[in-house]
Amino acid sequence: MNEANDLLDSRKFNDYCNKNRLNPDAVAEHIIFEGKATKRAVQKNGPEVLGTMSDLFREKLIKKEEGLTIYSCNGTPCDCVKMAFEKLLPRKPDLVLSGINHGDNSAVNVHYSGTMGVAIEACMKGVSAIGFSSCKRESNASFEAMRPYIEQVVERVLEKGLPKWTCLNVNAPETDNFGGIRMCRMTYGEWTNEWEERKSPRGFTYYWLTGSFSGIDEKNEDTDKWALNHGYVAVTPIKLDMTDYDLMNYLD
Repeated sequence: MNEANDLLDSRKFNDYCNKNRLNPDAVAEHIIFEGKATKRAVQKNGPEVLGTMSDLFREKLIKKEEGLTIYSCNGTPCDCVKMAFEKLLPRKPDLVLSGINHGDNSAVNVHYSGTMGVAIEACMKGVSAIGFSSCKRESNASFEAMRPYIEQVVERVLEKGLPKWTCLNVNAPETDNFGGIRMCRMTYGEWTNEWEERKSPRGFTYYWLTGSFSGIDEKNEDTDKWALNHGYVAVTPIKLDMTDYDLMNYLD
């Protein structure tokens, strides 16, 4: 897994992107473990879970050697998984990894996340999947401190698997001195003050998407936000089934 470990290094990935004329700020990295072989698909990042319906798609073989194949493709992260599963892979992979995203995808952000969109799409296809994110947002941020935690989670999932229709959302705090790893639930909350109104030099009004997150229960010690705020790596199991069974029984 040395090749895979190297690919998880943000700085090495940025160097690779620059060498191959890819913008490291505009791509999301996704690693698919296929037995001992590793396939990595690199494509344009997207802020949403949904795939693209109106664009033409192309894939390009970037590199191929023993144990490692790298493709690039245009589209959202979700598109990348669809393309890989249907057109590039000879069989279903053992595990799909997404990230490492610059900026956490904790709390309700999982619903917006392209990084988690990859994990959810793979999960829909019956394959174990994990999305990794960090509270660090700098394009040249080092994720080296995450390495042993990523390896720990990946090895555990490869060994034991995940329940069907369930994937993992893993977020790391901004510090490099982690307090450990915690299993957490998703924090409830909302984004507020999301739009900043601006004036164009030509006189028309436009809006810049911004905002701040307000957690409703982030002071509860079982939440992912609490874990991140206290220096822990937060691991949250995510289910595809969003049905409110309690409400079904209540309304029946």
